[in-house]
Amino acid sequence: MDRAKFVEHKGKQIFVMDCRDATLDEMNAVIEECILQVRKQPEKSVYTLTISGGSAFSGETISKLKEVARDNTPYVKAGAIVGVTGLYKVVFNAVAMFSKRRFYLFDTVDEAMDFLADYTD
Repeated sequence: MDRAKFVEHKGKQIFVMDCRDATLDEMNAVIEECILQVRKQPEKSVYTLTISGGSAFSGETISKLKEVARDNTPYVKAGAIVGVTGLYKVVFNAVAMFSKRRFYLFDTVDEAMDFLADYTD
């Protein structure tokens, strides 16, 4: 799936979920691929980047996003998000509060990728 896959950046594997202009069906496919790929990895080893903006979402989609963010927590070392504006801020806040995860917000994909590649805790 092109919208949800691991990519290498500066020698680090980052799981990128490109949700830009995604339909509801595409959003559901991204969520399912995220579940499949992230949960195969060792705990606290995955760096994630979610690119939002212009995608369709429903109450069901928001619920799925909250659940996947919460349930992926053991596997994720750091998560970044690009494109959180307007109504997406409401969705982002709901996901962050429900999952109790910290997400780093960026204006550009390049900034987010560089941050994740250089991330140390």
